[in-house]
Amino acid sequence: MKSVISESPARVNRRFTFMASSVQAVLLSLLLVSGITPGSSQKPLWPQQHVPVVWPQQTEELAAPHFLHPPQLQVTSSCGPECHRRAPTPSYWDLRHFLSYETLHSSGQLTETAVDIYGFDSNAFETPAGRSRAKRQIFGHDSRFSIVGHDFLLNYPFSAAVKLSTGCSGTLVGDRHVLTAAHCVHDGKNYVKGAQKLRVGFLKAQQKDSLGRNDTNRAKMKFQWIRVKRTHVPKGWIKGNANDIGMDYDYALLELKKAHKRRHMKLGISPSAKQLPGKRVQFSGFDNDRPGHLVYRFCQAGDETYDLLYQRCDAQPGASGSGVYARMWNRRRRRWERKVIGIFSGHQWVDLRGAPQEFNVAVRITPLKYAQICYWIKGNYVDCREG
Repeated sequence: MKSVISESPARVNRRFTFMASSVQAVLLSLLLVSGITPGSSQKPLWPQQHVPVVWPQQTEELAAPHFLHPPQLQVTSSCGPECHRRAPTPSYWDLRHFLSYETLHSSGQLTETAVDIYGFDSNAFETPAGRSRAKRQIFGHDSRFSIVGHDFLLNYPFSAAVKLSTGCSGTLVGDRHVLTAAHCVHDGKNYVKGAQKLRVGFLKAQQKDSLGRNDTNRAKMKFQWIRVKRTHVPKGWIKGNANDIGMDYDYALLELKKAHKRRHMKLGISPSAKQLPGKRVQFSGFDNDRPGHLVYRFCQAGDETYDLLYQRCDAQPGASGSGVYARMWNRRRRRWERKVIGIFSGHQWVDLRGAPQEFNVAVRITPLKYAQICYWIKGNYVDCREG
């Protein structure tokens, strides 16, 4: 005789309410991934922006790094949105210095390359003012989604998310290139432990079980690792962590030793927050509190400066370095395009007059940063004229 376990009406109601809200959240996330804003019939358009030229001049060899300190998965700063707005506009010579860069080779060799800048309009530093709000890593109910099932994980755009051996996340932006946060490989003073032998992990399905039998229906995921050949870090970051300008340049590009054979995301210049579909941002990364899981999230974009975007996305250490992306309509090519428009820098603490405030921050890909990163990928500026 079978026993029957009954549920109280209140418990059943709570369970179905939770299921309904979860389904609604997933459907909304799918709409945002597609670039569709609920309640709007207009296509979000990629803005047409002028792309300057960041051109390498001379390269010299530096002393070998020490690789002494462990990687930082969180960064700190004493400069919030209003502080950044009050900062002096960088001069042409300042920008040349910030965009000059170091290259760490897998052999341990370190070089520094000076750059020149052509065709940049300094009026571009004017950005819309926004309101500053206190933020936390997790804002009330945790709205992150763990992406499960190899049908999702191995398909674009989730397949473009990768994990770094230093503990951060990254995004594929070329056949051999990964965009991530600078603090994942450099603490502002020197390269971190593991940076010389840095590896990038790609999730793949483990088709066989412990007995060697194929089990495609319940395939477990594991990481396949590829070594990094070169790492580029802008000099704007290499000034010591917790400096006013450094957070603006918290990005790095990794060149792999071999091609990864996956579809990568295009690089794009960051639109203003109000131009984004639904005024929202989205990104996927490997949060440390969910080991082995790719975590997707989307949230409302908040305050912004010329170089930084403040938002309310739930995140944990390990997600830093993830590519913030948007899907919008390209008028010239008459098609939808998904592009990386920023790098999630992570959770930042700001001490304002003795009162701590918390921000989740992404580094925006500005026209100058686009020109620099694109050159690192393409090796020429002719292929970097459209952002």
